Amino acid sequence: QVRLEESGGGSVQTGGSLRLSCALSQYDFATACMGWFRQAPGKEREAVATIHIGTGTTHYADSVKGRFTISQDGAKMTALLQMNSLKAEDTALYYCAARAVVNSLCGLRTLFEDWGQGTQVTVSS
Repeated sequence: QVRLEESGGGSVQTGGSLRLSCALSQYDFATACMGWFRQAPGKEREAVATIHIGTGTTHYADSVKGRFTISQDGAKMTALLQMNSLKAEDTALYYCAARAVVNSLCGLRTLFEDWGQGTQVTVSS
């Protein structure tokens, strides 16, 4: 059974940093597309960043470009999201997602099949 387990959420002040991790198991990691999404109270879920594990190609939402970095650790089958210069509007429940890459496509509009339970990120001033 595919499993995604997020960790690294927490509370920080504005301008601070956090690093989220998503451990993937029972999956062909090398052919995966992985993404980070977030959902704030009263808002729709939005894609934050994606990474094509095989090529390393990444995509970011405009709201996080230059502040967030998605990467992967193949040895640990983990996707990482380094979040710097955090703002109050980054406060949300962050989810990790994965799917097998189809036709080399992996981006913010990709339909993901498997999801983690989420980890809370709270940014306060």
